[in-house]
Amino acid sequence: MITGNKGEWSEIYALFKLLGDKQLFLGDKNIEKLEDLVYPIIKILRSENNGDFQYSIEDEIILISGNEQVLKIPIDDFKTKALFLLKAIKENRARTFSVPEIEKFMQSINCVSLKASSSAKTDITIVVHDQRTNQQPTLGFSIKSQLGSPSTLLNAGKTTNFIYKIGGKMLTSDDINKINSIDTRSKIMDRILQIQNKGGAFEFVKTERQIFSNNLVLIDSLLPEILSQIVFDFYSSEFSHLTDLINKTAEKNPLNFDVENEHKFYEYKIKRFLTDVALGMMPSQVWTGKYDATGGYLIVKENGDVLCYHIYNKNEFEDYLLNNTKLDTASSSRHGFGEIYEENGQLYFNLNLQIRFTK
Repeated sequence: MITGNKGEWSEIYALFKLLGDKQLFLGDKNIEKLEDLVYPIIKILRSENNGDFQYSIEDEIILISGNEQVLKIPIDDFKTKALFLLKAIKENRARTFSVPEIEKFMQSINCVSLKASSSAKTDITIVVHDQRTNQQPTLGFSIKSQLGSPSTLLNAGKTTNFIYKIGGKMLTSDDINKINSIDTRSKIMDRILQIQNKGGAFEFVKTERQIFSNNLVLIDSLLPEILSQIVFDFYSSEFSHLTDLINKTAEKNPLNFDVENEHKFYEYKIKRFLTDVALGMMPSQVWTGKYDATGGYLIVKENGDVLCYHIYNKNEFEDYLLNNTKLDTASSSRHGFGEIYEENGQLYFNLNLQIRFTK
């Protein structure tokens, strides 16, 4: 029996839905369909444990080839099964569940697992016809579903901690104990506020892990400083959406960019960062700047639409990432942040970066 969570079942739903629709719709920054931009789908490629398969669209028939055999399945079967599966995903309350009717159909079309077997971030590979260039690019996608809990774009870890030096008025050990024992719902914000009330000032020193810092510098030499400001503002204000945090940083202009002609320095650099995170950059691994086989995201919306964002359409992809992400607070005890600590007579305070989709 195949069991999976809503996100995993969404991968199968996307496969059925795209084969039923026979075309790929592009999305805008608000996750709405761009009606005038459609790519006809030629075939979908999927790697299974039992081989590689091509789902080719020919009029109203899907030809499934691989392992020497060719299966012919009416397109209506995929449309019907997509609707059935969407309903099952939406109605299920369990963390993981099975859908026996869909499993039977999956087996009949050589689809034996929920997740395509791939070492990269690519969940599905689609060959489309681009009417503008008359070419047939092969596009790789990671699937993000809105049917379950919002997924993370950048996972928290000690790898994503930013270290700040506490300068200004020296805190006593009694002050430090009192501040570290604050245990309110917004304890990190309240601790920062108390430090500032006692005359303490925060100054960014570095990220906790050098690999992450070097990855950021590779993308843009000023990224560590820009992100340190955004992270600090997140923990010390009511803002969490990246658009709001970037606007706040741009207003302060901590790096003293020449903004006389209204260049959007901060927004541009953060868009580059989000794109690289989305397409392969991991904080704990050396980033070479090479994207995985993937080139974008497919978003499974709550209403069942499947929308495409691809590096192939760079502006829409970047706008989508910026407009649909927020900073989030991970476990401070597990990741080692949010407390005053001392090293060589100097006080420090760590803050953590985690980025999550808003839905």
